[in-house]
Amino acid sequence: MNAKRTQDLYDVIVLGAGSGGLNIASFINRVGLRVLLVDRSAEAIGGDCLNYGCVPSKALIHVAREVAAARRATRFGLSVSSAVDMAAVRAYVREKQDVFRANENPDYLRSTGVTVALGAAAFVGPDTVRVGDTHYRGKHIVIATGSRPRPYTLPGAENMVIHSNETIFDIETIPDTLVLIGGGPISLEIGQAFHMLGSNVHVIQTGPEILGKEDPVVAMRLREKMSADGMIFHLNTKPVRVEKGNALVVSNNGAEEIIPFDALFAAVGRIPNIDALNLEAAHVMVKDGKIVSDAFLRTTNHRVYVCGDAVGGYQFTHAAELHASVLLRNFFAPFRQRVGYAGISWVTYTDPELATFGASEQELTKAGVNHSVIETSFTEDDRAILDEYEQGLVRLFISSKGLLLGGTMLAPNAGELVQELTLAMAQGIPLTALSEKVYPYPTAGRMNRRTALLLRAQKLSPFAKKVLRTIFSFRS
Repeated sequence: MNAKRTQDLYDVIVLGAGSGGLNIASFINRVGLRVLLVDRSAEAIGGDCLNYGCVPSKALIHVAREVAAARRATRFGLSVSSAVDMAAVRAYVREKQDVFRANENPDYLRSTGVTVALGAAAFVGPDTVRVGDTHYRGKHIVIATGSRPRPYTLPGAENMVIHSNETIFDIETIPDTLVLIGGGPISLEIGQAFHMLGSNVHVIQTGPEILGKEDPVVAMRLREKMSADGMIFHLNTKPVRVEKGNALVVSNNGAEEIIPFDALFAAVGRIPNIDALNLEAAHVMVKDGKIVSDAFLRTTNHRVYVCGDAVGGYQFTHAAELHASVLLRNFFAPFRQRVGYAGISWVTYTDPELATFGASEQELTKAGVNHSVIETSFTEDDRAILDEYEQGLVRLFISSKGLLLGGTMLAPNAGELVQELTLAMAQGIPLTALSEKVYPYPTAGRMNRRTALLLRAQKLSPFAKKVLRTIFSFRS
């Protein structure tokens, strides 16, 4: 059956209704231009973040922290004896997803003026895509189709479910023992949440430390905290096979160990959803599984752009929002803006949270950038003592001029606490300027002032002390 051709020409066609796609389509529609938003189904709108990522995982983490707090309160006389009802947990997660879906569904989007087409999209030419039996032409086309978990298989696991973030939120019972393959942020967030809900949790990490892209000092501190709480980590360990359907065989330097499990979860990377787009028809080049794009997010067909996970690199919702803002600016501004990640930060939502921004120590050293390291523990922070998170840690990298180059914080709500630091870095404000700010006592944010005071103290050389003593003596 031949596809029906439409005479409609859209100003912008957006493939994918995740965070980036929704931002672009909504703005283009608000300024009065014709926009077509395409996704594979009504249920897929909202993208991975709403359906399988940020929203359900953070809802699960919230429930898990509530449960953990209740159990910790038993030392104050509260009695908590019953098991967690996983059906109620799933219901809570779906309830929160539905809140977001109120404004992320075809009917709502159409009511605002956005044209929505549902179905698999594929290019049939440099400016034309097919959805179902209909062809659509666009002056500009944005690929914002997201990504999916990299498939994971093991010998012996052919007839069992190896959970990913696309299936774990539908699990019917809390597993007695949950084994996670991969020590990245997704595994740690899911693993710790289930540990708080009552599972025995094992994390299998092929490398020497969890969170291989994070500051190794801070990553180790987080692992030590999780280990103290009862999670079990197997470092430098490779999964080998599954035996009898419920036991994972792993190898550490050739020595095999058997770990029984009730559920198996794998998070070993993600791959962009681009293989079904027929990119060759659009003259869009792909290399090593990624769309080739420039600093303006243009593909080799300059009428086709990429946004979000399809770009590769930083696979965060806020990275997709950054891409969307750059593309929208370049659609209208006289001078094009390059996408830049110097100010981007990210958070692993464990307890405590791990927040990172700017350049890493390894990157600075490799680039030959002269810098110093300021490391501060929370052991003497008054709020940390009261709230019992003295294991927290801050590591900041400072230029020779006293400017922030990057850093990492491990603390409850670290994602919020570092925003002051990222702003200082982006605006070129010296870290020592925070020592002059008056923070209410005993706010958690005073930790930033403490770190700034430490840097100021380090600059107090013997000569500077002598000068100050001399000045004081004249004032006496």
